[in-house]
Amino acid sequence: MTTAPPDARTTLSVVICAYTLDRWDDLCAAVDSVRGQRRPPEELVLVVDHCPELARRAGHRWPDVRVLPNEQRRGLSGARNTGVRAVRGDVVAFLDDDAVAAPDWADRLLAGYRDPAVLGVGGFVRPRWETGRPAWFPGEFDWVVGCSYRGLPDRPAAIRNFTGANMSFRRAEAVSAGGFRLDLGRVGTRPVGCEETEFCLRLAARHPQAQLRYDPAAVVHHHVPPGRATWAYFRARCYAEGRSKAVVARHSGPHPALASERRYLRHTLPAAVLRHLRRADLRSAGALCAGAGITVLGYTVGRAALLLPRPSVPTLRPARSPR
Repeated sequence: MTTAPPDARTTLSVVICAYTLDRWDDLCAAVDSVRGQRRPPEELVLVVDHCPELARRAGHRWPDVRVLPNEQRRGLSGARNTGVRAVRGDVVAFLDDDAVAAPDWADRLLAGYRDPAVLGVGGFVRPRWETGRPAWFPGEFDWVVGCSYRGLPDRPAAIRNFTGANMSFRRAEAVSAGGFRLDLGRVGTRPVGCEETEFCLRLAARHPQAQLRYDPAAVVHHHVPPGRATWAYFRARCYAEGRSKAVVARHSGPHPALASERRYLRHTLPAAVLRHLRRADLRSAGALCAGAGITVLGYTVGRAALLLPRPSVPTLRPARSPR
């Protein structure tokens, strides 16, 4: 299937955020995949999250890539905000440092912006399991490893929020919205998230008639190391997701923040449990039920924690337009 050519006047900047030398090989593959696009972006920016040694090494390896330090609070949200503020393209796309974009990725993202009502375009994140998918790990929970999960649309459609490894936005709107919240988002290896969900909800609230468009043909391949293919990581990530969703609900309101989750719990998961039970796959059925229960537990604990007195969290600094 071919895609409609994007408007030649629409410029694209790609931001990759990295924080550790431990993922150097993955980072090299990510950068190479962007530079090898059929429609190369006008700009590629690598934001390094408080790791000077990685910044020096990247600067030597890629003299033609802008390598910037995270100017904000440590973590993925601050690094992404640094990238948004630095780039100049009409559209800013984000690719994880352990993901590889398909050769037509940029083309397919930009094609979505032919519609002026579209504020953002995201695509499919396919897991690349280093040691193979565990037999018990259901596709409905691929969000645990930062990938697209079974239950998302299988054709282009409007969607509430994107997966962070493969998303893009009109840069002017991302700047005016203030970027990603600093009290959400991954910090180092801590399995937290949902900053993309909150940001997408905030964009939708600012522009009710606009659309965030999901195109599953815009594909990236996300490396899943052995440490994320374990029950311990699955459990920790589910719990952290529930805690993070409690924070999102506080900022955006429980109805918009949990609308997709209600459909997921009421329709996607029950259908999946029944399917695995019919196959006598009790391990996967058990993982589905356990994952849902742990996520709900995390949300409940997170909601309760928000009622307790807590130290103030630095507010998101307003984003400046790049010079």
